Amino acid sequence: MSVSIASPIEIPVSSIRRAKDRAFTVILWACGILALMPLLFIVGFVLVRGLPALNLAFFTQTPAAPGLPGGGIAQSFIGSGLIVGMATLFSVPLGVMAAIYLSEYGRGRIASSVRFIAEILLSTPSIVAGAFIWALVVVTLGNFSALAGAIALTVLMWPVIARATEEILRLVPQELREGALALGVPRWKVILRVVVPTAGAGIFTAIMLAMARGLGETAPILLTSLGNDYINLNPTQPTDAVTLRIYDYARTPVIAQHALAWGGAISLLVIVLVLSIAARVLSSRQQRRTR
Repeated sequence: MSVSIASPIEIPVSSIRRAKDRAFTVILWACGILALMPLLFIVGFVLVRGLPALNLAFFTQTPAAPGLPGGGIAQSFIGSGLIVGMATLFSVPLGVMAAIYLSEYGRGRIASSVRFIAEILLSTPSIVAGAFIWALVVVTLGNFSALAGAIALTVLMWPVIARATEEILRLVPQELREGALALGVPRWKVILRVVVPTAGAGIFTAIMLAMARGLGETAPILLTSLGNDYINLNPTQPTDAVTLRIYDYARTPVIAQHALAWGGAISLLVIVLVLSIAARVLSSRQQRRTR
C-alpha cells in the first residue's frame, strides 16, 4: 500500500514581489508624511495665530503706541524691501560672475580658493557675518544703516547664487558651446549669448533662493540696521525689517503687539514659500529643457 505525501504549497515569486512592493510603498508614503508633519504643524500654527492680525492697517500703518489698538508694520515691509533689494543688487553680479568664472574658466588654485570661500560662507552662521559687517561698516560709518544691513546680507547671499549658478551652467550641453565656437564666435560672446541665456531660468532660481534666505535673516540685520519705528527710505539711516519687528514684538510684554508679530511671521512665511515654490518650478523646467 503506497502512501502519498502532499507537496508544500508554493507561493508564486511574482506575488512575493508585489507584496514587497506594496510594503515599501506604504513605508515610503509614511516617511514622506512624517517629514511633512513638522512643516504642516508650523504653517497651521502660524496661520491660526497670524490671520486675525492681517488687515489693511497692518500693511499701511506704522506701529501705534504700546497699549493702544491698531497700528501696523508698514515700515518693516518697506525696510525689508529696501535692504533685500540692495543686497540682491550687490549679490547678483558678484555671484553670477563668480559662477561663470568657476564653470567656464576655473581650473587652478584661484578657482579652488573661490569655491572654498563660497562653501565656507554658505555654512557660516549669519550672526558671524553680521558681527563682521558691524565692525567693518557700522563702526567705520558711525551709525547703523540699511546699507550696512544690505552688505551683511550680501555676504550670505552671493555664495548661494554662485554655487547654484555654477551647477546650472554646468548643465548646459557642451555641444552648444562647441557649435558657437566652431562658427568663429569669441568665447566671451559664447558665454553671454549662448550659455547664460540657456541657463537663464536656473540663474533666476538661484537668485530667488538667495532672496528667500536674505528675507529670513534676523541677526545680521539686528547688528547692522538696528530697526526703526518710522518709514525710512534713506539707505544711510537705521531701517526696520519684518524679521526685526517679529523679534521685538515677540519679546515685549504688550499682548497686542504679539498679534502683530504673528502677522509678520505669516507674511514672511508666505513670501518665502512663494519664492521657494517658484524656484522649484523654474528649476524643474530648466532640467527638462537641458535634457
